[in-house]
Amino acid sequence: MAGRFALTATPAEVAEHFGLDDVEDFPPRYNIAPTQPILLVTAGFPRSPGSNLPERRSLLVRWGLIPGWARDPRKVSALFNARAETVAERRAFMAPMRHRRSLVPASGFYEWRQSGDGRPGQAYWVRPRRGGVIAFAALFETWLESGGSEIDTAALLTTEANGALSDIRDRMPVVIDPRDFPRWLDCLHNEPRDVMDLTRAPDPDFFEAIPVSDRINKVANVGPDVQERVDAEKPGKGGQLSLL
Repeated sequence: MAGRFALTATPAEVAEHFGLDDVEDFPPRYNIAPTQPILLVTAGFPRSPGSNLPERRSLLVRWGLIPGWARDPRKVSALFNARAETVAERRAFMAPMRHRRSLVPASGFYEWRQSGDGRPGQAYWVRPRRGGVIAFAALFETWLESGGSEIDTAALLTTEANGALSDIRDRMPVVIDPRDFPRWLDCLHNEPRDVMDLTRAPDPDFFEAIPVSDRINKVANVGPDVQERVDAEKPGKGGQLSLL
């Protein structure tokens, strides 16, 4: 799953990591939730006549993809996540996967250990062990209403969790390595089948999971304190939960 994430890198760091000429200024965000605006990186026009390398651009979109064929977005559930294993087969994602693959800058994400009664249990801040910016694989869609207005939306791809994360949850966001940005974003030359290998989970030790308080559960809590380490809750039987 991918239900909350954070982007605390500076605009300059994001621009450098994604090869962008410029990124509009934005504050650090510690608790980004579905339906909120998120920063998205996509391919634009070729850098120069005859070039095969498209220029990248950034824009703000709403987290929650609305299919282009939807007549009324109020009657369609916004799609926050897309399972990588079936994304090329689902009607809502087929066109974006073929024509509008994109990237979402992030510093990490949050996940909750499922409790026995189905409610969210211990929360974790999951970040790359080496720090820095990462790129979630995403799909971009613009919904057009009859009056001519547009809503730019996106969904994050998820894949089967691995390593220590699999002890918390069975799904995790797809992370695209910078070396693979050109291939993932190039929808002109690469069909979905050509990039499916990029949707696998990263190395098992790529992420570290830090137990945090339930303050992250509330969207209104947007300060850096939501990432502060706490003692992990103990399960009903057994020892303390820890992934570090």
